[in-house]
Amino acid sequence: MLAGMPSLSHSEQEQAADRIREMMAGGMSSGEAIATVAEEIRSKHKGDRVTAIFDDEDE
Repeated sequence: MLAGMPSLSHSEQEQAADRIREMMAGGMSSGEAIATVAEEIRSKHKGDRVTAIFDDEDE
């Protein structure tokens, strides 16, 4: 699977991790917190994108 993902600075990555931790501390599951923050980043991010390749096949 190929996915275009926002390229984030170290500071932006730390902010996203902090936001995820805050959501989890408020009772949200880790998966839901990660998905929420990822969607926020995708909708707001205007910078470069990196291409990531995920191998979904079982070997």
